[in-house]
Amino acid sequence: MVLPDVKIISGRSTHFLAEKIVDSYGDLLTDVEVLQFSDGEFEPIIQESVRGSFVFIIQSTFAPSDNLMELLMLIDAAKRASAGYIIAVMPYFGLARQDRKDKPRVAIGAKLVADLLTAAGANRVMTMDLHAPQIQGFFNIPVDHLDASAIFVPYLESLQISDLCFASPDVGSTKRARAYANALGGDLVICDKHRTKANEVESMRLIGDVTGKNVVLVDDLIDTGGTLVAAANLIMEKGAKSVRALITHPVLSGKAYERIESSHLLELVVCDTIPLRQTSSKIKVISAASLFAKAIRNAHEYKSINSLFIQKNKN
Repeated sequence: MVLPDVKIISGRSTHFLAEKIVDSYGDLLTDVEVLQFSDGEFEPIIQESVRGSFVFIIQSTFAPSDNLMELLMLIDAAKRASAGYIIAVMPYFGLARQDRKDKPRVAIGAKLVADLLTAAGANRVMTMDLHAPQIQGFFNIPVDHLDASAIFVPYLESLQISDLCFASPDVGSTKRARAYANALGGDLVICDKHRTKANEVESMRLIGDVTGKNVVLVDDLIDTGGTLVAAANLIMEKGAKSVRALITHPVLSGKAYERIESSHLLELVVCDTIPLRQTSSKIKVISAASLFAKAIRNAHEYKSINSLFIQKNKN
């Protein structure tokens, strides 16, 4: 079977990662020009023919909302240029925290984004570590949900840490932390938090024993850092030897950098799905480029991507 050509396009917000992805894939980015108007309006123009091609459009949709709009416009441009198959590659899927109606008269932002991507013309979505895996069910098109454990587990193994214990900074991340504990044979504890409003933690308690343990906190994203730092400090107060964190998406807004620097965290390990706004002695970035390059190749060649994000239980 003759496979169609591959065209890899990058939006402006994720160009830094897209360049690394195509370098790992062994190709070049398709040229895109973005016309910028004085009122803030913009118009992306694909500069090469994509007729009949597999078109992968790479763009994380962190704030501002122009990043999402640019992705939608690139999808629409590819559709109108007769692309054969369009895959929206979203290393970070923005608005994923708005995945349910938890109070009266609120939007379900994640579902709205899913509808917009489909309406724009996406045939498939590729992303990593959604805030809630069930968001895949908001789509009526295939979703390739990659798992950062394929990046983080080898890193942890290289550190050869003894007395390993995995922790969830909140109840919602328990399943994610348990997967790491199963993969590496560590214990599991949970930090149970209570919020009064968004981005503010009122109280937190630890479920489980961390005495004499080297603890690894696991979560999908870090925003202001309040929950993660509170969890790290509580874990050290309860007798842990050390605490570090593996967080896929470094949103890092507000006073996050200051909180991390002054916390008990030994290190915060993140992926490059979102660019860092500033450097920090405690933040280590591991690239997701190779993982996405392999997923793009497998998708183009009609191969399974299951082996890229499923970690086998070693117990």
